[in-house]
Amino acid sequence: MNTAPRDALEFPESDRGFLEPHLPPQDSSAPQLDLPFTTLTFATSLDSSLALSPGARTVLSGPQSKAMTHYLRSRHDGIIIGVGTAVADDPGLNCRITGVGGYGQPGLNGQPRPVVIDPTARWEFSDDSKLFQLCREGRSRPPWIITAVEKPNAEKQALLESYGGRFISVKMIRTHTGRHQIDWPELLVTLRSNGLRSVMIEGGGHVIKSLLSPQYMSLLDSVIVTIAPTWLGEGGVVVSPDRRFDDDGNAISAARLKNVRWYPFGEDVVLCGQIKLSD
Repeated sequence: MNTAPRDALEFPESDRGFLEPHLPPQDSSAPQLDLPFTTLTFATSLDSSLALSPGARTVLSGPQSKAMTHYLRSRHDGIIIGVGTAVADDPGLNCRITGVGGYGQPGLNGQPRPVVIDPTARWEFSDDSKLFQLCREGRSRPPWIITAVEKPNAEKQALLESYGGRFISVKMIRTHTGRHQIDWPELLVTLRSNGLRSVMIEGGGHVIKSLLSPQYMSLLDSVIVTIAPTWLGEGGVVVSPDRRFDDDGNAISAARLKNVRWYPFGEDVVLCGQIKLSD
């Protein structure tokens, strides 16, 4: 008998209905043939912070909304984070809902593909990294690492490939400051061509902010935000996309949602909507 591990989470059918209009279609179709259905989801404080400070692991979601996030993972083919989150949190990036693969069912059905955006291949992962521990236990798929480096470190590549993962090299935009900027259309097309029909972006702050910039926000099909009843205070990692300006140079809203729905979930509130592309 295949039993669920102790860390398995319950998310009953009665709690799932409100999410359905905001999730990828069950038939795996997507609004655009060459792009995956793309969901942006994260937890934030009342002052729009993701964490107390850069690199600080900060728990915001309550138990119910945490289980909801894991259910969301089961409904997407891939889950995307930035390298900063990988380094700071050593995340598992799997789905722990009872009844998915590795949690009461054989195989990996319902487990998303972890995707780490690491432009310079700086993530020093090892056999002890949680992602690989879960792979060995049959509770996670091996990760893909998206990088601008054409020839990553050979030892890293060998370790990654030994689990069935791989580096995927994509072009990235280099800013005037020397920082790599994600070319989201290029990245999403690459993921879709590699079989991911739906992806959810969980963080961190730099990844979320870049995707909410005016040139990329139209790529989002759904936005799901958990708002926790707490203020983290000054110095936190804040979600705040760049300000926009009209033709006369006047500041206007950076982004706005439409088709908005609010759902109380324990002590948290879950906001679901879509990007409004015009005023």
